[in-house]
Amino acid sequence: MEAKNKKLQAKDLINVGVFTAIYFVIFFVGMMLGYIPIFIPLLGLVCPILCGIPFMLYLTKVKKFGMVSLTGIILGLINVLIGAGVLVLIFGVIFGILGDLVLKAGKYQSWKCTLLGNGVFSLWIMGYVSRMFLTRTEFFAFLESNYGAEYTATLASYTPNWMFPVLFVVTFIGGILGALLGKAVLKKHFEKAGIA
Repeated sequence: MEAKNKKLQAKDLINVGVFTAIYFVIFFVGMMLGYIPIFIPLLGLVCPILCGIPFMLYLTKVKKFGMVSLTGIILGLINVLIGAGVLVLIFGVIFGILGDLVLKAGKYQSWKCTLLGNGVFSLWIMGYVSRMFLTRTEFFAFLESNYGAEYTATLASYTPNWMFPVLFVVTFIGGILGALLGKAVLKKHFEKAGIA
């Protein structure tokens, strides 16, 4: 009976679908800030904060390994379908699974692991940002053809190569801040879920 309870059930998959959809919509709205070049490097900070409340509500319902992994995979797949490139899927898979492992380490009851798990999961967003560094020439050529030379030159000036590791840290911090905001707003849900 206990082994069966560890498998994902229909209710778990419904939660994955509903909360992944909500997360994506809020994330997509946050990404609209990217039309202003200076905000592109800050999206890793802004998007996890914006998504913090619904994602933390989701984490109060996550009690089995695989739910957060599936969320990362689905977010990656959706972004591939809308033309964001395969790096977003790779990062979604990696940081979805790593976030899930952190939550599992705390048996889905530890606030410390929930906080860290959200920070780690948020790093999937670096799949977007990585394109500016790992496929820089192609990425900026694509931007120039779609947004013009001025936008592209401005963004390139804001994202020198040394920014890549800095943006990982900024995104992780965004995930931590989003988790803190989510817990503050959803205090009763965390008490009911037994996350302390």
